[in-house]
Amino acid sequence: MGLGFVLFFWAIAGTILAGIGAVILGTVTGFLTRRVGETRKRAIILASVFPFVCLGWAGVLFLFQAIINGALLHRDAGLGDTWECPLPNGYAITMIDVTDQGWVYNPRTQSGGGIGEQEDAVAGVRTLQVAGRYVLGASDSHSFSSFGKLTTEPDLYFLFDTQTGKRSNFKYSQQLSDAASQLGIKLKLEDIDKVYSRYRFTWFDVTVGLLLVLPLIAYFLILVRWIVQLRRMRAPVPQSA
Repeated sequence: MGLGFVLFFWAIAGTILAGIGAVILGTVTGFLTRRVGETRKRAIILASVFPFVCLGWAGVLFLFQAIINGALLHRDAGLGDTWECPLPNGYAITMIDVTDQGWVYNPRTQSGGGIGEQEDAVAGVRTLQVAGRYVLGASDSHSFSSFGKLTTEPDLYFLFDTQTGKRSNFKYSQQLSDAASQLGIKLKLEDIDKVYSRYRFTWFDVTVGLLLVLPLIAYFLILVRWIVQLRRMRAPVPQSA
């Protein structure tokens, strides 16, 4: 699914959930602030709009992090059908539609906005290992015909030297293991999505998470404290004669 469709779906779902939350919080606040007077109306309104404040704040922060991640950090927005992130040696991972195979490439040598297979770029990568200046992996040359299907026997093993841009190809995993041993590397390939997850998230994402949660927690705690204070101001229940 494209990013626009995903955003539309979550906007509709979020609005529905916020509406349900508004009814629940407004009803509970009204029940807790009975016999308080006119002040309770303001409390009910602020409680009812809280879910929509959460939705709006989340939307603003999502757009903010999407712009920063895309323009400055060269990472995906966190939603949609494309996953991408840089590796610490200057190469990058990109996966489209599925997360069981993707591209490993040098973004500095690509042009035209797309990714073309060349000496420092390979498609259909299923498993991967990053070891300093080297990138090792296994790919499926039939990745387009087996799109979205897990394969157990890749037909190409490779080793990138990211400093020279050279790629060594091997037919068997043992050949790759021997080449890695000569470089002092113990071969330990992982699924490409695990390697992606390791390098996709940064301190910036943690900061955005804190910016999302902390102001909303503060809003909620202030609202709860106010409701508690209002309950203490309730008029006494009239005693029957």
